[in-house]
Amino acid sequence: MDYNGVPTPINHMAGVSVLEAKMLVIQPWDRSSTRDIEKAILKSELGLTPSSDGKIIRLPIPPLTEERRRDFVKMAKEKGEDAKVAVRGARRDANDRLKKAEASSDITEDELHRGQGEVQKITDASIADIDKVLEAKEKEIMEV
Repeated sequence: MDYNGVPTPINHMAGVSVLEAKMLVIQPWDRSSTRDIEKAILKSELGLTPSSDGKIIRLPIPPLTEERRRDFVKMAKEKGEDAKVAVRGARRDANDRLKKAEASSDITEDELHRGQGEVQKITDASIADIDKVLEAKEKEIMEV
């Protein structure tokens, strides 16, 4: 919010705590800024409606809509895909090291193939773990 002409995070001007699982409580250190904090929350377009008694601001968190849950699932899938890309990048790096070791005669061709097989097993297991976590997270997010 704007405080004396300076954009300031609310947690720098007030104590923010969780009263219940779905209720935030904001206690401004300067009570005269209570109204400004309420206006900033309403302008933020977060879909939250603050209520105030002049001393503290209560901010009820509404239950997620199905559309918002689907957005969260989409974000989780994007993060999962990023993780898979990172695993594949690690596989590529490991295989490159094995090929360099074989080229410099540090390992034999058989050891190269055995090493590449091991790297592939680890990659497959890691991607399967990512898929399992994603599936569980999707179920958790979509649960009402």
